Amino acid sequence: MQNAQTFATLVASAALAAALAATAAEPPATDGTVDRSNPSAYVKDSAITTKIKAKLASEHVGSLAKIHVDTDANGMVYLSGTAKSQADIDKAVSIAQSTEHVTSVRNNITVKTDE
Repeated sequence: MQNAQTFATLVASAALAAALAATAAEPPATDGTVDRSNPSAYVKDSAITTKIKAKLASEHVGSLAKIHVDTDANGMVYLSGTAKSQADIDKAVSIAQSTEHVTSVRNNITVKTDE
């Protein structure tokens, strides 16, 4: 039991580290939709995105790893990607909605069953 808990903690930590590394490696948005002129807004957006990604990773549902999360300066969260079931999609939306500072959630996740 202890090994399972340690492994789960290790997996969640690795997922969070990967999410942080991916976020840091992404170049600034160039489409004009994200305002980087206010550093505190950018940090807040990144913090919301990171919190949601960490919560998704802690759920230990494999298909939740295929969900992409982005947050705009107003706290609007955009979810995209694929999940194995509608229940997984509903869980991801619920996690995003319950995260502090999220004003609304736009869900563009689709169900994709393994073939």
